Amino acid sequence: MRDLIRKPLWRMEDLGRAIPESLHAVSVCLPTWRDHVGYEEQEPRVHESLQGGYPRFVYHRLCSELFEVCRQRFASEDEACQLYPTAAAAGRFCDDFVKKTGETARMVPYGMAGVSVVCYPQQHEGVAKDYWQHSGEGVSSRLAETCLGSITVSPTEPPTEAPANPRAGGSVEDAGAILRERIARLAGVTADCVFLYPCGMAAIYAAYRALNAFLPGRKSVQFGFPYVDTLKIQQKFGPGVHLYPRGSAAELDELKELLTREAVSGLFTELPSNPLLLSPDLRRLSQLAQRHGCPLVVDETVASFVNADLLPIADIVATSLTKFFSGVGDVMGGALVLNPRGSFFSDLSRLLAGQREGGDLLWDPDLAVLEQNSRDFEQRVREINSRAEQLADFLNEQPQIERVYYPKFETPEFYRAFQRPGGGYGGLLSFTLHDEPTCAPRFFDALQICKGPNLGMNYSLACLYTVLAHYNELDFAESCGMSRYLIRVSVGREDADDLINRFQEALAGP
Repeated sequence: MRDLIRKPLWRMEDLGRAIPESLHAVSVCLPTWRDHVGYEEQEPRVHESLQGGYPRFVYHRLCSELFEVCRQRFASEDEACQLYPTAAAAGRFCDDFVKKTGETARMVPYGMAGVSVVCYPQQHEGVAKDYWQHSGEGVSSRLAETCLGSITVSPTEPPTEAPANPRAGGSVEDAGAILRERIARLAGVTADCVFLYPCGMAAIYAAYRALNAFLPGRKSVQFGFPYVDTLKIQQKFGPGVHLYPRGSAAELDELKELLTREAVSGLFTELPSNPLLLSPDLRRLSQLAQRHGCPLVVDETVASFVNADLLPIADIVATSLTKFFSGVGDVMGGALVLNPRGSFFSDLSRLLAGQREGGDLLWDPDLAVLEQNSRDFEQRVREINSRAEQLADFLNEQPQIERVYYPKFETPEFYRAFQRPGGGYGGLLSFTLHDEPTCAPRFFDALQICKGPNLGMNYSLACLYTVLAHYNELDFAESCGMSRYLIRVSVGREDADDLINRFQEALAGP
């Protein structure tokens, strides 16, 4: 596999290459500003070159192949297919599909390990793709690979003999137990407080469903502008959401007033937020949540368990294991950790355990890769902390830079309130340049680090976050404080001086 620290993918000729060079890569190289825009505008030049993509946003090649096989076997002429790892997950797709379209989606057993096919009218592919993206519950590339390997029957029948079931025992099965114990140790709880999911967004979706079951019919609250799909889940899959995008003291006062007249199902927030790296006043949020009887859910993906201890204040801590926990970029995963001392522990534990009755969503070969990748998690994060802080300090002193978003600079008092002893500020930062329309594209194109979606990798990775996440709602994003020219950087394990030199050269221009 290519050493992306020493040989990053950033040149024009690298467009579309998988990051990393793995069949199961979860990112793709978009080396220029124009490539990012072309990706969002469905430009053939960009899309025909793609060898991969973030698997919730782009169907992985193996998933697309499996969908086509199932379409030929199970679907009628005007239907398309997706696959989900359990019948329960497929049922959730079908329920959402009929709510959104008024038309029926069919479930068909694939014939192995609980995997289910959903067939739906092809004219509503956009609705189906949205669900795939926001829920994060679709089959992984490794599960699709296993399903394709099971094809030994006629085109009209499901497989009758599944391959050896990876859930049947041995070291792969043990990986799940090891992962739960590892996360529990980092979080300071027991393993029964940890629930695993196929990606971070599936974990958020599970938490949201649990809150809706616990306190039905109520809107939720999103405090601070979050990662895009966290907001979309609350907007599209339930009674609605009250958004407080700035996460400020003034908005806390507004939230306090709201809660005196309306009951909500829960409060969602991030520490720090992605991509603006703002930290909310969690103490005040927790006091409001307790006073008004609703759980507090905090996404700690950007900080990580190494740097922040959030369970003393949160009822549920959510995290994406795809990011810093894995660090390689060749597997997806997510987790929820419940606070055993929280007021809602018993109810939330029961509801989340009930969601797993249809089987685990995280495929065991993916568990095995996550387990292996995360063995050096703590050491990696500490190295990345140091490099990211040095880069943030450097950028903060450059006259070409308008603003650096980083927990050290953005509401640091609220971040430090939950920073572990010896913990750092994490590996993510964002920034804007002066004269953005001219200088930002020139800088970005010249920057010699990998470029594409994702964060938390061993190698540095830059992207135009607002373009990728909010291209069709740029005005809305800017109204929430996020520039359309924002550049987000996930710092890796490069030598700090070398990394700073790359940014210095890009700032110097031609």
